[in-house]
Amino acid sequence: MRKKIIISISFFLILISYLTFVDFKGDWALRNGGLDNLRTFFFESLWPPDWSVLDPRAYPVCERNIGLFCSIAWTGMVETIKIAFVATVFGFIIALPISSLAASNLAPPVVSLIARTTLAGMRSLPSIIWAVLFVVVVGFGPFAGVLAMTFYTIGYLGKLQFEAIEGIQNTPLEAHRAMGMNRLEIFIFVVIPESANNLISHMMFMFEYNVRHGTVIGLVGAGGIGWHISNYLKFLQYDKVLALLIVIFLTVVVIDLSSQFVRSFFNENNDSRNKTWLSVFLPANAVLSKEEE
Repeated sequence: MRKKIIISISFFLILISYLTFVDFKGDWALRNGGLDNLRTFFFESLWPPDWSVLDPRAYPVCERNIGLFCSIAWTGMVETIKIAFVATVFGFIIALPISSLAASNLAPPVVSLIARTTLAGMRSLPSIIWAVLFVVVVGFGPFAGVLAMTFYTIGYLGKLQFEAIEGIQNTPLEAHRAMGMNRLEIFIFVVIPESANNLISHMMFMFEYNVRHGTVIGLVGAGGIGWHISNYLKFLQYDKVLALLIVIFLTVVVIDLSSQFVRSFFNENNDSRNKTWLSVFLPANAVLSKEEE
């Protein structure tokens, strides 16, 4: 019975999605040359990427032994990482107490509603809008980017945190309440240790997201590598933009691998054997026999 309900709901969602897509399609005849236009744009404007972004800048004069450290790609990417790191740490510290007030298993309903509304309000504005507001307040530069990213991180990360807190089993919470512990003590000594793995995972994900999104807030003058991308776009230097996008991609991959390594220390199953690609395509007994050989 349950499988039939799941199948029915899935079919219904697919049908609604298809009907919505058909309603959006518009005049397909105008899109017939889209692939040709994309091919022309890629090979004439984007490819090959202009790796001069890795050369040292003429001004200010590079005083380092390795010229790469004075390049636009390096300085812009480092500034973006700094903005994302500071915003993620500040956002995590501020969002954690707010998320404890938003969790329905820790706070009264009225307090939880107010905290959730606050987080929703901070999350409803995209980080680029926050960046525009703070550029007006504090001017162009990375400080505006830090403030914009911090506000958005609080709203986004706070939601993930209170959902992780609400996922904690009620048994340890009720046991410590019976022992006479107050809400603050329960939050510090029970909730945080129980949800530490999820909290760290969310923070690492948010840091990776902020690094990627730092390219967007830079478009409005909030610093980082996005500032250079914005300048190149104004002068139609798409080959340099592509080179910077490749640098961003490689940076995000490194951060993702690093976050996976960090999360392994908070995973209770970190001593278990890693799954192999064979386990995806072969039964478990077949994989074991392969490994024994």
